[in-house]
Amino acid sequence: MFRRASCEQHTEVTNNMKSPRTLFSLHMVLLSLLFSTTSRAQASADVPVLKITPEGSSVHFAVKASVSIEGTFDKWDGTMAFTSRDVSTGVLDVKIAADSVNTGSGMKNDKLKGKDFFNAKHDPYITFHSTKVEQTGPNTFALPGTFTIRGVSKSETLTFTATGQGTGEGEIKGTMAFDRRDYGMNSGIPFIKVADRVEVSVDFQVKRVSGPPLVFKQQ
Repeated sequence: MFRRASCEQHTEVTNNMKSPRTLFSLHMVLLSLLFSTTSRAQASADVPVLKITPEGSSVHFAVKASVSIEGTFDKWDGTMAFTSRDVSTGVLDVKIAADSVNTGSGMKNDKLKGKDFFNAKHDPYITFHSTKVEQTGPNTFALPGTFTIRGVSKSETLTFTATGQGTGEGEIKGTMAFDRRDYGMNSGIPFIKVADRVEVSVDFQVKRVSGPPLVFKQQ
């Protein structure tokens, strides 16, 4: 009795699998998986992928003062991604370790890392995030974005010049200026007169690692 029931159940399952509706459904699932995989592969192949290489790249800052205050950051990371070949779709992210500031002076470094300036212990990262590239000339661009330091975020614009368009390798040199008081850096340094305007400059070596070249607006 049990063997007969098992055979009948097997026959019913086999028949269902061979039914036109079941076969059609399986066919559609396989087609869906095939085309979705192909679409993803095609989309990634059509999008330029750029890499900011650390070698030869730098993030620098300077502020006018009675004693020179300028330096670099030893630890930072930058990425630039695009959703299409159109350069305007670029997304730039820069993340800087605040305690990696290097002015060449231990005393200045400690002061800048402290609570009156970068407050690196409580706000360890300085960031810039932009989701739009505005081409302002044949090789000049503006990136409006969000700048964050000491946990305070405000809108700022990075302007830069690019070289090597269409060659697969190039250089981005840009500057962004901000008022330190807008971010809660109201204190000074004993015996040193410090201006409020701070200028940040970036020098990025960029390489296209995959995908087609970017398309720029004709000026």
